Amino acid sequence: MKPPRSTEITDLHDSVLAQPDWGTAGAAAQASEVWSHIERNHRCNCRLWIEEDQAWRRDVPDAEIAANKRSIDAFNQQRNDAIEKIDEALLAVLPASERGADARLNSETAGAMVDRMSILALKIFHMRIQTERHDAGKEHLDTSRARLARLSEQRADLAGCFDALLADCLAGRARFKVYRQFKTYNDPAFNPYLYGAKR
Repeated sequence: MKPPRSTEITDLHDSVLAQPDWGTAGAAAQASEVWSHIERNHRCNCRLWIEEDQAWRRDVPDAEIAANKRSIDAFNQQRNDAIEKIDEALLAVLPASERGADARLNSETAGAMVDRMSILALKIFHMRIQTERHDAGKEHLDTSRARLARLSEQRADLAGCFDALLADCLAGRARFKVYRQFKTYNDPAFNPYLYGAKR
């Protein structure tokens, strides 16, 4: 299997956001492992976006905000797990013989770049909505259009960097590793407020 191209990834991100249930639906069955993790990562970012928006509400009981915060933690963990799985799946399809120790080590993994493309897709989607508002003034619309253009440029730049990284990996010029997140705040064995040291 060939590694995915950035255009295929951004098309998937945009197609998910074009669905009416983009913020609640689960990931669909994908043809390959890497694509299933790419979609799962994007779905987690979609759910995170909604939970983070809701966590800023002022007109609901504090218990609802606490529930939002716990959901954010859960989706963030799933998002990070998916990034690691993307990296594992990509490394499995890249030729191991080309990943020599003399190849430069990229500090950002391909999975982290996919995650950033997902977040940019969400920002572009929501900024486009701002450019189409009929209840907003000209200044807001102009600002939103300028931001939309900048976000689109950022995503195009990142997509080019992703393609260049995978091309360099295939040519033996670059490599990346799976970096484990080791989140501690949500692990009772490591958070001192959960295992009792801070009581």
